[in-house]
Amino acid sequence: MPDAPSATNKKASKPGKADTKMKAAKSPERGHTAPVEISSAHAASWPNPQEFAEYGVDLMQRQILFFDTLRQRANIMLAHERDGMPPVLKFKYELVADAATFEPASNYQLLNILEVGDICLDECLDPEKPPVIIIDPRAGHGPGIGGFKTDSEVGIALHEGYPVYFVVFTPDPLPGQTLADVMASLRQFVEIVRKRHDGRAPVLYGNCQGGWAAALLAADCEGLAGPVVMNGSPLAYWAGEPGTNPMRLAAGFLGGAWLNHLLSDLGNGRFDGAWLVQNFENLKPEGAIFRKYADLFESVDTSAERFLDFERWWGGYYRLSREEILAIVENLFIGNRLEQGLVKLGPHCEIDLKRIRNPLVIFASYGDNITPPHQALGWIPAVYKTTKELVAADQRIVYLINQHAGHLGIFVSASVARLEHRAILERLSEVEALEPGLYEMRIDNPTGDPDCGHDQYTVRFEPRRVEDLVFNTQPDAFERVGRLSSRLEAAYATFASPWVRAWSNPVTAEVLKWSHPMRVTRYMFSERFNPAMAMAAAFAPMVRAHRKQPGEENRFRKAETTSVDWVETGLTRMRESRDAAAEQAFSWLYDWPGLRGSSDGEAGKR
Repeated sequence: MPDAPSATNKKASKPGKADTKMKAAKSPERGHTAPVEISSAHAASWPNPQEFAEYGVDLMQRQILFFDTLRQRANIMLAHERDGMPPVLKFKYELVADAATFEPASNYQLLNILEVGDICLDECLDPEKPPVIIIDPRAGHGPGIGGFKTDSEVGIALHEGYPVYFVVFTPDPLPGQTLADVMASLRQFVEIVRKRHDGRAPVLYGNCQGGWAAALLAADCEGLAGPVVMNGSPLAYWAGEPGTNPMRLAAGFLGGAWLNHLLSDLGNGRFDGAWLVQNFENLKPEGAIFRKYADLFESVDTSAERFLDFERWWGGYYRLSREEILAIVENLFIGNRLEQGLVKLGPHCEIDLKRIRNPLVIFASYGDNITPPHQALGWIPAVYKTTKELVAADQRIVYLINQHAGHLGIFVSASVARLEHRAILERLSEVEALEPGLYEMRIDNPTGDPDCGHDQYTVRFEPRRVEDLVFNTQPDAFERVGRLSSRLEAAYATFASPWVRAWSNPVTAEVLKWSHPMRVTRYMFSERFNPAMAMAAAFAPMVRAHRKQPGEENRFRKAETTSVDWVETGLTRMRESRDAAAEQAFSWLYDWPGLRGSSDGEAGKR
């Protein structure tokens, strides 16, 4: 039997004032109990009750503030709707022209930016610079994101001395409004601005949908002078690659344009932009859905105001007419007819991108999974087969690539506005003076500071070859999707649409509008719809007055942050698997080898 510990050993094992504690442990060889040393530093690494209590109070307080922020968002959304959802511009402006009075009419308006806060623009405008017309995207949201804050496209353009005009639109289209009506309104806006500035051709500065609208305007049969800047704007709708922009595959799984037609019929002739915003969120749910709310919960004390400002724009859903959404989907996103010169604006005018004589600046980002460089630049080799052909057309195309900015970041990020957009606006005269050809705009900023001085960064235009712009398009597969879409749309329009229209009316359209998940998940936190939220409104002021935050080294708070990162990583992996499966399924359905040799139509001829 093993010897029992002596009285001397027992006494020695008791903890004293020394910096070491003793713990009994079995000897692996003989089964004896042996002392194990535990340092005081190791013992201190265990969470203590005070840390847990501090974290518990902080967690409870953040929950109250988090739900109160969601309550405020719901009330802001409802108030914004009651006010007619005006633009979210941070700048003072005046209405210059309302296209509702034009012939043909549309729901577009032209604003002139007057002041930045209390600063009168007359003090900073440069009379030698042409006016800039900024066209915000009409893709589900309302206008104003290009001037959402001081450090924005509007703010930078004003800082550089340009007179700035802003194109906005009202929440609802006019009955029967068409894409041709919108283009006619934009052309009249350009003419109005020219007259206000002694015939000087304005710079068109388009964001996303506003960019391709500017391209349509520049390429229409009447022509247009002045540089065109397109930020995150798709012109090659089939271009892409696995893992880049899975949204281009959606028509292959949903059957094409008929679904947009159905939703427009259910909306009594109007397509609800909330569907487009929902698509954006589902495209990258780990960021647009999970991380957005996780960040708010983690730093609700400092980020609530910024969250509410952004959500006022993000939660304001505008509508398009049935005629507009069908023309956009059939001609652009499914048909890809723009780069082929097959888009018609009116009975006697086909849009041909070769007609553009304006210098073009294309700003895209590899961090943009809605309009990656593939879709922003892929039209160039489709329209101009070679560099020689581009030069012969006397055209200048400059592109600028950001490596990380997301889609919204291209025209919302303050750091992007202070560097890339500032550089574009500063160098527009140099772009116009370039020899015809293709160039990449490179910005060298050794400091990494977007607020660096003019002498701390340099811009150069490096010649590029059209032949080197090679992007995957899968034309055969997408043409099959286009033919499927045309057949299903014809069947729906003939057999189902008349019945849906007969059933639909303003009341049913309004019920469906307020039943949309994108609205329900917001207004459900208003005390007007959820009386329980009144508790958050009552407790939030008390919490703010007696806010208790744990120390930066609180291990429970660190564990929370780590857990959030793990969840985000897991959601990212799931989204990547979903996108990879969609790419594979699309290839199986529309691009499998047996179909390639038997393709009819233009794809087979190529």
